[in-house]
Order: sequence, then C-alpha cells, then structure tokens
Amino acid sequence: MEYEQVASISQVAALIFFIVLFAGVVLYAFWPGNKKRFDEAAKLPLEDDPESDNGKDS
Repeated sequence: MEYEQVASISQVAALIFFIVLFAGVVLYAFWPGNKKRFDEAAKLPLEDDPESDNGKDS
C-alpha cells in the first residue's frame, strides 16, 4: 500500500467514526428517558444556593 491509499482509508474511517459518534450524541440528547434529567439540569442555575445565605459576612 502506498501512502496515498493509507491516508485516504484513514480519512474515510475517521469520517465514519465521527458520524457514528455524532449520531450517538444526538440520540442520547433526544432520548425520551433523559428528559427529566435535562429538565432538572436546566433549572439548576435558577435555584438559590443554600450555602450562600449562611456564609455571608454582611
């Protein structure tokens, strides 16, 4: 095998790998079972920090 053949095969293999990886991430993000977890995580920045009220010196 020449360098050009090895380079093209590795480029195609990497492309296929990243397409499969992307599809897996999209499936994970839109899987119905993960909705509750993502909804809870989306509300975290809006919740009060219970430690911030107790530790203030003002």
